[in-house]
Formats: sequence, C-alpha cells, structure tokens
Amino acid sequence: MAIQSTLRALGDPTRREILNLLKEGSRTAGELGAHFPISPPALSKHLNVLKEADLIRDRREGKFIRYELNASVLEEVLLWLTALKGEEK
Repeated sequence: MAIQSTLRALGDPTRREILNLLKEGSRTAGELGAHFPISPPALSKHLNVLKEADLIRDRREGKFIRYELNASVLEEVLLWLTALKGEEK
C-alpha cells in the first residue's frame, strides 16, 4: 500500500467529495463535473491523483469512461490506522 499517495489524495476536499459521489455508484467525468465549480482539466487532474492512489478505477463504456470507487484501498488505510492506534485498554 502506498500510504503517502493515498493520504495525499485524501487530503483534498474536492477529491474526498468525488469519493463520496462514487460510493453511490460509478459516474462519468461529466456527471462528476456537474457537482463542482471547476474546469474539466482541473477535474481531470483530481481524477488522475485518485487513480494514481488506486482509490478509483476507470472503465470504458462506449465513448464514455466511467469511474468507480476502489474500496479495498480505503479498507487497507483503515486497518493501518487501527493498528497504529493500538488496542484500547
């Protein structure tokens, strides 16, 4: 797990909101972009950061690319944080 890239990706509020939208199901960049007052290139950069951190996946459907959440990376982060915290006494 590349925890540094994951935490960097999670550090941005726009990227966290993208993840919140994707937890409801896959979406295209256009569907995601409708929720933000940012340019398409800025959205593309956010999506690339999330993909590099393996927090989202993309798949082509016809002429569209759909993005979906990769929850397994989030589970790994939660396990790491839980282990870091240690057992409560």
